[in-house]
Amino acid sequence: MKKRKMYIRMITASLLRRRTRMIIALLAITIGAMILSGLVTIYIDVPRQMGAQFRNYGANMIFTSAEGDISPEDVRTAVSVIPSEKLVGLAPYRYETVRINDRPVMAAATDMEGAKAASPFWAVDGEWPEEGGQIMIGKNVAATYNLKPGKKMTCSYLPEQEDVMDNYMDFTVTGILDTGGKEEDYVYMSFEDMEELTGESTAYDICELSVSAAADELETISQTINSSAPSLTARLIKRVTQSETTVLSKLQALVLLVTVVVLALTMICVGTTMTAVVAERRKEIGLRKALGAGNASIVGEFMGEGMILGAAGGLLGSVFGFIFAQSVSMNVFNSSIILMPWLVPVTIAASILVTGLACLIPIKSATKVDPALVLKGE
Repeated sequence: MKKRKMYIRMITASLLRRRTRMIIALLAITIGAMILSGLVTIYIDVPRQMGAQFRNYGANMIFTSAEGDISPEDVRTAVSVIPSEKLVGLAPYRYETVRINDRPVMAAATDMEGAKAASPFWAVDGEWPEEGGQIMIGKNVAATYNLKPGKKMTCSYLPEQEDVMDNYMDFTVTGILDTGGKEEDYVYMSFEDMEELTGESTAYDICELSVSAAADELETISQTINSSAPSLTARLIKRVTQSETTVLSKLQALVLLVTVVVLALTMICVGTTMTAVVAERRKEIGLRKALGAGNASIVGEFMGEGMILGAAGGLLGSVFGFIFAQSVSMNVFNSSIILMPWLVPVTIAASILVTGLACLIPIKSATKVDPALVLKGE
């Protein structure tokens, strides 16, 4: 017990006597640990963050059927495979050709809330339809018929049966859809209004889904759906999933590279500081050896100093690392980072390991000090 107390006292006194150099080494370790902790947090959490950002670009999975229509029951069966927390939006669509002023226009019936969640990039001038008799029209349709939010319009539908008059229905335009794509050529209404206009029961032509999951997990989900609901086919939208995978892999590679570089620089800084400390203490080391101290005692003291610096720097770096990761997440992804408590001991252990490796060369030079030469002043 006395030896342990003496050992701790020696290390503490040595650190305090050279506080300027030790503070520099501590700062280097803290910065390295901060970058390590922060970037590892970002590295682990970035798939979730990137997935949330890519969901703003629309659906990444669709349901189709080789038999034609998709029944709502089949969709419910398929969706039950997807974890509820990963399903961002589900937008089923049914397409029919209607007429406005005797000119054909494609009408899409959909669940407005589902479409809003699955396609958040849709820009609507006005409001989304919220009740029966309301309709949202594409920008090109609005320009063709000179329609604006609040105006009335009439849609007609010609049933397939012969000698049957057109069905007519009046709508109130609530919003103009602007996407820069083919959606601007459609008009959008509820399934209830579509049923009333066409006189046919609800069936889906296609379903678009936005699922917050990595490409591999999405592939697994689609395969499970295809086996559990054979009446429909789940397919991934490759341009979305591949882009997400490419961006994610490159970003993670960049984070990993920066982490390795920072750790290397930390080792260099700590190693340089400890080398300077050894050079300052050559006479002290020589005197201790002359009095009978072995190399193990010298190694233990210097390594103890390094371990204390590493542990302290790792602890401080964990705290600042979370603050750093939170700042990056809020500025880049505009969302909060997830706290990972297990990363604190890992960061401390990594800091101790890096500091220990950085101390190896200075400690080796300390063990080679010749007391006879040092005490002579050479």
